[in-house]
Amino acid sequence: MSESPDLPARSRPFVVLVALLQGLLLYLAETGREHGWWPFDGLGGLVCWYTLVLSVPTLMTLSVQELRDRLFWQHALGATAVFGALAAWAGWSATGAPGLASGRVLAPFGLTMAAALFVALPYLQSRLQYRRWSAPYPDLFEHAWQNALTLLLTLLFVGICWGVLTLWAQLFALIKITFFKTLFREEPFVYLATGTMAGLGVLIGRTQRRPVQVARQIVFAIFKGLLPLLALIMLTFVASLPFTGEEALWNTQSAASILMSVLILLALFINAVYQDGGGAPPYPAWLRHAVDAALVVSPVYAGLALYALWLRVHQYGWTAERVWATLLALVLAGHALGYAWAALKRGDGWLRPLPKVNVALSLGAMAIALLVNSPLLDPHGIAIRDQIARLRDGRTQSDAIDFDYLRFHAGRRGYEAAQALQHEPAITRDAERLAELRRVLKRTTPYGAWKSDEELRRTAITRVDDARTLLHPATGAEPLDLAWLEALVAHRLDAGACLQRDADCVVLSPDLDGDGQRERLLCDAGRPWGVTCQLHTRDLQGWHDAASLHLPGDATKLGRALRAGQLTPRPRRWPDIEVAGERAAFSSEAVRATVD
Repeated sequence: MSESPDLPARSRPFVVLVALLQGLLLYLAETGREHGWWPFDGLGGLVCWYTLVLSVPTLMTLSVQELRDRLFWQHALGATAVFGALAAWAGWSATGAPGLASGRVLAPFGLTMAAALFVALPYLQSRLQYRRWSAPYPDLFEHAWQNALTLLLTLLFVGICWGVLTLWAQLFALIKITFFKTLFREEPFVYLATGTMAGLGVLIGRTQRRPVQVARQIVFAIFKGLLPLLALIMLTFVASLPFTGEEALWNTQSAASILMSVLILLALFINAVYQDGGGAPPYPAWLRHAVDAALVVSPVYAGLALYALWLRVHQYGWTAERVWATLLALVLAGHALGYAWAALKRGDGWLRPLPKVNVALSLGAMAIALLVNSPLLDPHGIAIRDQIARLRDGRTQSDAIDFDYLRFHAGRRGYEAAQALQHEPAITRDAERLAELRRVLKRTTPYGAWKSDEELRRTAITRVDDARTLLHPATGAEPLDLAWLEALVAHRLDAGACLQRDADCVVLSPDLDGDGQRERLLCDAGRPWGVTCQLHTRDLQGWHDAASLHLPGDATKLGRALRAGQLTPRPRRWPDIEVAGERAAFSSEAVRATVD
């Protein structure tokens, strides 16, 4: 392996200045968002801005050698073009409808873009060194681990710096000097100081190569000790399968994730042990054979993981999460097959084909990371098309379509698909499902965003006719009482969030205490984490708040049952106890102890 050139002294200030500029640009975005400046006044502009500010300067600080190098600036411009185009697509996908849960689109985008940048960096760094795209594997290996440890060192350095600044501020606060405490909390200072610290951290990682390499060797030594243990675990598990059968795997919800975790650890450990292939073979011969055996059986893990995912897809169809999981499983299956081939191929050294396998798979993984963030391989698009196709050909019934996912969690195209479902024959034939779809489309928040009592009052409807239109009596319930509606809109009764214009509430009129007088039970079924109900009762003075309850579980299922009037009072077996005017109810533990 040729030695990577040291960072020239004239380029070192550039690293810190770029990181400082990065902090300044992040502060500009935050300020622009607060004041509504373009392009920060919309999510799409923010996505593009943050993507470019976080990616391109990071690439520049980690790869810069000579500032006059045209290839370096070509890399920066090329990354700007690629990341900007993909960020524009992500921003478009995450917008276009009120209340979209943009994180479901943007979180995978951010993770995969970071992974793509990390994989691409060693190739770009090697091109700067050799002036060509092809590079020796030892250099790619060196750059990859140097980058990873430099970033970890940077995070540690920033954390230590902020710890020192905090101590500084607290120390002077002891003598009533609060200037530093106030200064260190100011947003401009936070952004600029953090950027400067990050630049210094990267500079330390790039110039103090020997300590970083020592840290890497410590990490490799740990992984070298763990690899035989992992090999033993893998071989024992595979040997146990003929006796236990595979059925237990398919009865769990986590088989694929656990199997893939094993493959991820195997890839990490084997590369840490093999390193660049230039050293002497590790372990005694018999232990290397055990590791080879684990590599040979690793395709079994990949096959089982893919089969577990296929069972879920075959039964329930694609979701965005299953697309992501399948793509990851395919990448890991490629590693498993490649590593098994390297273990079986006998040549002039241990695992000699491993570098070729890693290079090919890294390029393939980078291509997938870019494609999934484009219209060509969009996971949400795949899931939406599959769910609609399954509905149309009868593989999926209308009650299995997740309206909340389409409306809020699948981006712009999911919202458009939810709107189109209003005209889908399989939905229009089911009046209840069509009504549920329209209620979901009417909502403007995915989870019924929390509001204070004051906010609920300020945004609530104020007319009785609007309340009558908004609230839906359950099957078998009494018609909505005028006096009760008037008490609701006048806020004499607790309506929870049921007077918000996007509410999805149902009204029941049970006689819960058996006194012959029907109460009103107002239930909010528009929140995925369960149903919240307010109980109102009437006396000679009118309607009053009586109690409230929360029904945990699937809000869709609970809402259907409530709209159908399926409510059964269950009296307590053990009554409340009153002693000297103090009243208490038995806890579940006390009841259980009494029954036992």
